[in-house]
Amino acid sequence: MKTLAIYAGTFDPLTLGHLDLVERGAELFDRLILAVAQATHKNPLFDLAERVATAESVVRKFPNVEVDSFDCLLVDYARRRRARILIRGLRAYSDFEYELPMALTNRKLAPEIETLFMMPKEIHSFVSSSIVRQLAELGGDTRQFVPEPVYRAVRKKMAAKRCER
Repeated sequence: MKTLAIYAGTFDPLTLGHLDLVERGAELFDRLILAVAQATHKNPLFDLAERVATAESVVRKFPNVEVDSFDCLLVDYARRRRARILIRGLRAYSDFEYELPMALTNRKLAPEIETLFMMPKEIHSFVSSSIVRQLAELGGDTRQFVPEPVYRAVRKKMAAKRCER
């Protein structure tokens, strides 16, 4: 039986830290789904279709990685996809404080599904989607924090926002 893992998040936008976990997850598991959450409560910069499209452009070099989206409980999505492993990224202790209760709740809801915490390489450990969004909104250069297709999408989005004003 092939091992399937899900790496879920809003990926708004997908950063080099996210990509680092995708690369390593693709090496560890037979199949990896990068699952993009709808997450309308977060007021995302990119809509779901844009986040899926940029993720697909970034991960197409990994033959065992697919991009999908979901708008339900992560454990329900994992069950539907027949995945037993959820990958969650940790950059700092504050991430652990947020992720631990979520992982324990998921375990109560779906004890057959394991949560695996992974840390990005140190060079990416401070990068978050929120920092990238703030930097972009203030006109900063995001190139060193996101993959090239995401950089282009962020620039295009920011140019469109400037035209709206």
